Amino acid sequence: MQDTATAMRALAEGEGEAIWFLGNLVTVKATGEETDEAFSLTEHLAPVGFGTPPHRHQLEDEAFFVLGGEISGDCDGQPFGGGPGTYVFLPRGSVHSYKVEGNAPARILILTTPAGFERFCRESGEPAATRELPPPAGEAEIGKMLAAAPRFGVEILPPA
Repeated sequence: MQDTATAMRALAEGEGEAIWFLGNLVTVKATGEETDEAFSLTEHLAPVGFGTPPHRHQLEDEAFFVLGGEISGDCDGQPFGGGPGTYVFLPRGSVHSYKVEGNAPARILILTTPAGFERFCRESGEPAATRELPPPAGEAEIGKMLAAAPRFGVEILPPA
């Protein structure tokens, strides 16, 4: 039997664990268990108008690759944004946030290194009932995320 962290894997579009996380559909493409904790890879489908509060990841670097839609954001006071093909690197410890702009949901591939962010999504969210956008996050889901954040080295900050 081959070690999970060294086994080849291939997932097609729509494959991978599906999680409803803060009003987004998150599809987990690679977990820490599969990459010997080197990285995690998640695809996020986020509705128009969705935005994250300012926050920082103490444990991992984060990289975005926009597959569809438009985003705008800020990292330590520097604006970023764009549509399909846009790449953004957010170093660990940086304060950042982003918002989905335009008139179509955004599809964003998020790479975090080392792994762990996928576990935060899993613990803060719930298994997706369908591979569609869930209803907007309610107080219970936001409370669940706020409770989990410190365990995963995520600091949620007040809006600027």
